[in-house]
Amino acid sequence: MNQEVTPDRTVTSSQAPRARLAGVVYLLYFLTAIAAQTLTSRNFVAAGNAVNVVAYALYILLALLFYYMFKPVSNGLSLLAALVSLAGSFEGILDVFHRAPTKLSPLWFFSFYCLLIGYLVVRSNFLPKFLGWLMLLAGLGWLAFLYPPIEQRFSVYIEVLGILAEAMLMLWLIIKGVNFELWRRRARQRCQDSRKYR
Repeated sequence: MNQEVTPDRTVTSSQAPRARLAGVVYLLYFLTAIAAQTLTSRNFVAAGNAVNVVAYALYILLALLFYYMFKPVSNGLSLLAALVSLAGSFEGILDVFHRAPTKLSPLWFFSFYCLLIGYLVVRSNFLPKFLGWLMLLAGLGWLAFLYPPIEQRFSVYIEVLGILAEAMLMLWLIIKGVNFELWRRRARQRCQDSRKYR
């Protein structure tokens, strides 16, 4: 399950999906987001806002790492997921400074991001499918969370599910990475397919 393997002619280990780096960035995002919420709740608003911007910047980096990781599964869906995450992050950053152009909650973007990442994980064969199903459930939960009657009754359960799904994916990436042989096979097939249609 390790990323670091011997290179081949088409996809080398230097082109590995950097799964463990993505896991570490995910962890840093979690820690900074929690810190931002803690600071804001204790009336350190300026410091909380600054840390919140750092958290969004980390999420942007994570989106780019995930884009590269899931390109072999579907370049189009992976790009769409990255764009949705980037839009949500920029919306969130602007919202911190009360400059958001829309009234949309960033959670709209991150709900769809979780759904797309979950689908990509399920479609991939280099990560366990149960992680993808958890992310899909989390995405559906976050979408439902935006409906006030559901939020009022089930907010705790939805939050636990969302945190559990993302934490499980994060820990798997840090501890196990991806099955690089299977990832490389998908990447090699994608390279061959793209050459075929040139």
